[in-house]
Amino acid sequence: MAAFEAACQARGILLFVLPPHSPKLNGRVERLNRTAREECYDLTLEDFTVSALSRAARRWEHTYNHIRPHQALGMLTPAQFLAQSHKEQLSRTS
Repeated sequence: MAAFEAACQARGILLFVLPPHSPKLNGRVERLNRTAREECYDLTLEDFTVSALSRAARRWEHTYNHIRPHQALGMLTPAQFLAQSHKEQLSRTS
């Protein structure tokens, strides 16, 4: 782990490390990982290379954030939900 953290630091990669045995902190991350696996990686027809999977992940991320409605967000996309929240916040401060 120390070597991995050092490599990330040398490359300027910000690393967030969760404490072990902390499911309350990790649940949303694990759920997103599962969704990405099921909706992107398990279904892609791309070659199994970093560059091809990166392209597939970027396409899926766009769909996930801008096209696919989410029940937990009142059937809005995350982008719509964020824009709505930002608009409401601006109207409160004006």
